[in-house]
Amino acid sequence: MFLSPDEARQITDRLVSTSKADSCVVTIEGRNTTNLRFARNNGTTNGSHDRLTVSIRSDFGGRSGTASTTGIDPDTLAQAQQRSQAMARVAPVNPEFMPPLGPQLYAAGSGYDEPSADKRASNLAAAARTVIQQAVERRIETAGYAETGPGFSVIATSAGLFAYHPSTQTRLAVTARNSTGTWSGWAGSLQKRFDQLDAATVGARAIQKADFSTAPLDLEPGKYTVILEPSAVADLVSLLLWNLDARSADEGRSFLAKKGGGNKLGEKLFHEAVTITSDPDDPVVSEPVYGIDGLPQKRIAWVENGIIRNLTYTRFWAQKKGREPVPPPQTFVMRGGSTSIDDMIKDTRRGILVTRLWYIREVDPQTLLLTGLTRDGNFLIENGRVQGPAGNFRFNESPVAMLSNIIAIGPSERTHGGEVDGAAFAAPPLLVKEFTFSSKARGI
Repeated sequence: MFLSPDEARQITDRLVSTSKADSCVVTIEGRNTTNLRFARNNGTTNGSHDRLTVSIRSDFGGRSGTASTTGIDPDTLAQAQQRSQAMARVAPVNPEFMPPLGPQLYAAGSGYDEPSADKRASNLAAAARTVIQQAVERRIETAGYAETGPGFSVIATSAGLFAYHPSTQTRLAVTARNSTGTWSGWAGSLQKRFDQLDAATVGARAIQKADFSTAPLDLEPGKYTVILEPSAVADLVSLLLWNLDARSADEGRSFLAKKGGGNKLGEKLFHEAVTITSDPDDPVVSEPVYGIDGLPQKRIAWVENGIIRNLTYTRFWAQKKGREPVPPPQTFVMRGGSTSIDDMIKDTRRGILVTRLWYIREVDPQTLLLTGLTRDGNFLIENGRVQGPAGNFRFNESPVAMLSNIIAIGPSERTHGGEVDGAAFAAPPLLVKEFTFSSKARGI
């Protein structure tokens, strides 16, 4: 369900005015989505889904309780509010409790496009048809998922805060397989505006990667020069950004912990070409206007010319350290370079081209060592040319090392990773040395 600011405020005002708690926080999230699936070059299903969740946090001193509901009629909301108050009365005191925020100043934001909010399944079918037509001509089988629709989020407090953030998203993901089913390729796009979705390009990328009849080469694991396409870069960099917590570093629990205490804020940890920002007014990928607790999101340079410029601070830890609170980012923009993927291939004597990653998990937070698998388009490069498909690998690598071992950077583009559903990023392809593949992986 999609609510206007006035409709959302009516709900939050009612809950705040009837609360019997010392303080309360109300959050609402909703989305309308229309979707279409296709497989084996045919449409399979289409549908629509309306989602809405109202969460109510009630506070009595340092005791808090939260209850959620999917209904917005007065009786259902009242019952959820009563449950949150009952839980708060019996909850233990939180020694790090922070009272709700009052009114804040927010950026205008640029995540919503009105014409894109009303697209239908017929629009998605036209995009899928573009992909399928290419696949039939090349004798490739495709499967995919397309989705579009508006969403919003709201936070309101008994201290007078009210923030509303609308957004629109259109997503198309295509997996292609050759005629014998021995190799696959993938491409995807996640756009704010429906008219920015280039289904023909997405389909062509996936089909080109799948159009190999030779069996995948059985390569040995080890350290390789790799070309990571934007989706793979987005996954690894997003996991790095979500580990920029100052408290974890100060307490010695992260890769940003400094021996003897403190953190590495202000230190150069990466290649000097690495600059990563988040910004609610960015025209390519905009950050939501508010973050955790309703803190305003502002333009922040997290990494600048390889130097850690900012860390995230919860309100409690910021108060303890005498700093301003900084909410964690939900998106990012990584500055690109001028080297195309074709030029990276030409400059590689022996290496691996990686289309995307999946099943990524953290192994060691103190080095940010991650493990995961390559998927849907792994290729061997020798003497500046793609030689053919290469069997998939499990990797054991840290994005800290990856961003230190950069050889070349390509133009940044809006993309999405395989691990984070519904989040867009702007990331470039990277040519990186000494990337560690720890073992072979089955599957294509």
